[in-house]
Amino acid sequence: MPKYEDPLIIGGKAFQSRLIVGTGKYPTLELMQQCHEASGADMVTVAVRRMELPGTSKTLMDYIDRDRFTILPNTAGCYDADTAILTARLAREAGLSDFIKLEVIGDQKTLFPDVEELLKATRTLAKEGFIVMPYTNDDPIAAKKLRMLVLQSSCPSGHRLAPGWGFAIPITFGSLWKPSMCLSLWMPVSAPPQTQPLPWSWESMAC
Repeated sequence: MPKYEDPLIIGGKAFQSRLIVGTGKYPTLELMQQCHEASGADMVTVAVRRMELPGTSKTLMDYIDRDRFTILPNTAGCYDADTAILTARLAREAGLSDFIKLEVIGDQKTLFPDVEELLKATRTLAKEGFIVMPYTNDDPIAAKKLRMLVLQSSCPSGHRLAPGWGFAIPITFGSLWKPSMCLSLWMPVSAPPQTQPLPWSWESMAC
């Protein structure tokens, strides 16, 4: 993954890579570590609710180079604002990061977000000083409301997480991507095959 001359600034921190890599679905933790090293990414996202407690054996965090990668905790598995807020606070107390990829899921099958609960959680966490990166849908109105909460960036679900559908209505992309919004739009580098090709190809963008 290429590095960029102009860094991506989030929460006052500079990132040379636009790629954010995950920690799930790898056959082994050793393979995950190798993929992280090969990716060129600067940030790794970790599902807080799926982390193992430290013990006699190695845990997920033992395979992530904290000197090289910024940890981006996420609230995967949360279905209401209160649970997501608690999860974010636990991540901070555990010393992971002030960054939080905020997910409040509204539907277990499609993984569409519950925007009402997302706004509630975002409002609370932003006031508490978290650098909130919310997983929302491609609704420009919701994105504007999130922006009004003084967010550092926003993560419209162009990827719909698991299904990999992309933006269902291309016009929403144009509504979201304009200077007045000043949002980061993310897409996965790998997704299930599309039944029809999308009319664009991109990795990620930021204003």
